[in-house]
Amino acid sequence: MFETDGYVIFRNVIDQDLIKEVNDHVEWLQARHPDVRPEQLGHTYLRDDPFWVRLISDDRLVDIAQQFVGPDIALFASHYISKPPYSGQPVLWHQDAAFWPLDPMRVVTLWLAVDHSTPANGCVRVIPGSHRGEVAGMRDNTDVESVLGKEIAVDVDEAQAVDMVLAPGDVEVHHPNIVHGSNANTSPNRRCGLTIRYIPTSTRITDPETPYPSAFHLRGEPGVNIYQPLPRYDAARHFPFTDSANWA
Repeated sequence: MFETDGYVIFRNVIDQDLIKEVNDHVEWLQARHPDVRPEQLGHTYLRDDPFWVRLISDDRLVDIAQQFVGPDIALFASHYISKPPYSGQPVLWHQDAAFWPLDPMRVVTLWLAVDHSTPANGCVRVIPGSHRGEVAGMRDNTDVESVLGKEIAVDVDEAQAVDMVLAPGDVEVHHPNIVHGSNANTSPNRRCGLTIRYIPTSTRITDPETPYPSAFHLRGEPGVNIYQPLPRYDAARHFPFTDSANWA
């Protein structure tokens, strides 16, 4: 299905006890960064966050990534997109590959559902098979407030879109070239998900900032990049989590 459609869903990947901690982590981040919209809790906050690194390095997630990028794995980026009730912003149609400083563009996204994700609260929508086409340009869109502020610069046939309906702990995996987006959340229920971008360690991060804020070596050979050191847990500064005292 991934080869033909550009996405696949894995059910019940993460247990509900850990999902509860993820929920608490999102709330902790929002309290620490009250001026940041909850859709924008992105990778720059990750480098000094032991729980976040613990989460993205969970073997259940990395094992899935290994099916797509091989045994030598690093994190490129991760981002909570938490859409609050009634006011959660849309993500306009786009292809991830249009944005990322990677060479070659060999990368896979795991989208971990923290909440139930439905059409009513702005779930991810994909255009199946669109990953087999070219990467299109992007254009600014200031007509609507959105997470990216941009949209793909070609027409998208929304009649072809498929809704990614997920339960907490489910994981949707998609190709960097697939056309996807999500609607605004006008429902009374939050819609939070965590995007996790895994690369084979042979993919070079070409951003001039080295090491990249969210570059972590996770498995196998280290390859071509320089990585962030694992953050050490400090109870005075960090989100408390199960077994945090034994982290790093």
